[in-house]
Amino acid sequence: MSMFKNLIAGEWVAGADAIENINPSNTNEVIGLYARASLKDTQTAIAAAKAAFPAWSRSGILERHAILKKTADEILARKEELGNLLAREEGKTLPEAIGETIRSAQIFDFFAGEALRLAGEVLPSVRPNIGVEITREPIGVIGIITPWNFPIAIPAWKIAPALCYGNTIVFKPAELVPGCSWAIVDILHRAGLPKGVLNLVMGKGSVVGQAMLDSPDLAGITFTGSTGTGKRVAAASIEHNRKFQLEMGGKNPMVVLDDANLTVAVEAAANSGFFSTGQRCTASSRLIVTEGIHDKFVAALTEMLKTLVVDDALKAGTHIGPVVDERQLATDTDYIAIGKKEGAKLAFGGETIERENPGFYLQPTLFTEATNQMRISRDEIFGPVASVIRANDTPFGLSAGIATTSLKHATHFKRNSEAGMVMINLPTAGVDFHVPFGGRKASSFGSREQGKYAAEFFTVVKTAYTLA
Repeated sequence: MSMFKNLIAGEWVAGADAIENINPSNTNEVIGLYARASLKDTQTAIAAAKAAFPAWSRSGILERHAILKKTADEILARKEELGNLLAREEGKTLPEAIGETIRSAQIFDFFAGEALRLAGEVLPSVRPNIGVEITREPIGVIGIITPWNFPIAIPAWKIAPALCYGNTIVFKPAELVPGCSWAIVDILHRAGLPKGVLNLVMGKGSVVGQAMLDSPDLAGITFTGSTGTGKRVAAASIEHNRKFQLEMGGKNPMVVLDDANLTVAVEAAANSGFFSTGQRCTASSRLIVTEGIHDKFVAALTEMLKTLVVDDALKAGTHIGPVVDERQLATDTDYIAIGKKEGAKLAFGGETIERENPGFYLQPTLFTEATNQMRISRDEIFGPVASVIRANDTPFGLSAGIATTSLKHATHFKRNSEAGMVMINLPTAGVDFHVPFGGRKASSFGSREQGKYAAEFFTVVKTAYTLA
């Protein structure tokens, strides 16, 4: 079986041990063995990134452009292969996986272009005979920690801008899904990145992640994951006076008003809450439905859920793949039991199911008569579980949606929703690669990701004064 190694200082390095990458659609399949980095490996990777920073931070824009463009082109050319890998290791359906792979290629292509558009400002001083220049410079070594639910897109939207703006990287992907991350790093390495600019350290958060948090040589950490771990990243970063960027999750509302187009509302809710097995931080697991349309909406959504096929992620016709692993499946089923105990009505689903191959299959699950005090209404479950509620209240603020045919209500919602992203008659999940991504309140901290707004995190502003 193939052993996939870590990339440290430009060399492929075996770890002390390795972890099996298991297919959640077919737990008999081991996709590969992926090396686990040690504490020493991680420290060596950080030192390599630090040593590579002076040269890379002053590299030419054509060099950066060429490497990022070559990476984008190879990912796109291999979209079927990489999409297949993504579907096998994470469990989202093959069309979704290929779509995510294409998105990652688009992200690298976008930042290849941004590398040619690096710019500053030249301003007159308030004092005579003095010129003022405002420029953006890379901040240094960036620690990148990514989750398992978007194993190629999220690494892409962190790695691409970090390299575009001249930073060096120590990258720790989620241990559950190392395959796509390894593939991206391999492509970038072969595209011509100098040694030490990008270092891959796969392994345990308690070892690799902790070593990154403890290092004074990381100038910034960009993290996507759980709220609890995000708080630890913040606390450790404050200790070292480093920049940090956190994307931590959501409990996103989809509001359905009485005047909504029922078909549009149901399709948006089903896509948001249940596709990608509900394993999206932008999923709308809170369906806030007003009285006049409530019963019709619940009936129509329930009928649609009956038509959705839960099966192997690679099988044609599958709408919903498996839950990512046994532990996440246990979390989902525990919350379903909690919802029943709290008094919510189970309108559909809630059962684990068997398919041709052993896997972590769960029916899409819909609760009604839920309240904002119930745990199923407050906690991010991260599975194909949604609740219909009659009023909104959440400490999160990542994404929010509304289904309405009223311009007045849509405009009011856009202006007053305390969320980083607002969707009108669209699923709350599903965003473009060239515009800002991020939330408010408990969902996010720091500047936005993606698009030109990524420069806010990956660069620092310098103001220079010159006497003429």
